[in-house]
Amino acid sequence: KLLADIPEALLALQVLEQYKDKGSFEIEGAEALPLLARSFPLPSSVCNEKAEHVFALFSDGACRGNPGPGAYGFMGQDKSGHVLFESSGIEVSSTNNRMELSGALFALVALKEYLLENNLRPEKVFVISDSKYLIDGMKSWIHGWKKRGWKKADKKAPENLELWQELDLMTEYFPVIEWVWVKGHAGHPQNEHCDSLANQALDDSGF
Repeated sequence: KLLADIPEALLALQVLEQYKDKGSFEIEGAEALPLLARSFPLPSSVCNEKAEHVFALFSDGACRGNPGPGAYGFMGQDKSGHVLFESSGIEVSSTNNRMELSGALFALVALKEYLLENNLRPEKVFVISDSKYLIDGMKSWIHGWKKRGWKKADKKAPENLELWQELDLMTEYFPVIEWVWVKGHAGHPQNEHCDSLANQALDDSGF
């Protein structure tokens, strides 16, 4: 989905066009920050990083029935708060957990593509999600699974094994990833936006 198709982005483009020769602009005394950065303020943990090439990824998943038609949405921002990309995708038959994993996975894929296109090397990436399944899995569970040859303690393979393995493979590209949980449906701007992207994808697909 193109940024120009999003109401906030379209408004931002219009404002930037109006002020393109002025270098910056202010609205009712607010700091001279890009409009999208105001719409999606970053956590202080991201803003306070001393490294230059720091990025924040946000993702969410949705499923109408579990299993049932599923979708994910994601977005990426740089340290200044600029929205670099966003997108969504669907699966005709999926689960909520699969969509949560897929959202994070494709966010990392999109960031890697952005970095390669711009000849940049990341120093740190924050992956922020309301899925404890994703966050706990990447921070804790996955290490034990790998030691046991991708088996759980009961010697069975983890559910959604291929997605966990793809996530693990993607993390090898990034020197530091911090996995951060946030409460869902609690007014978190990026989380709410990713939820909207996922549900809009389902609506557009007729599910």
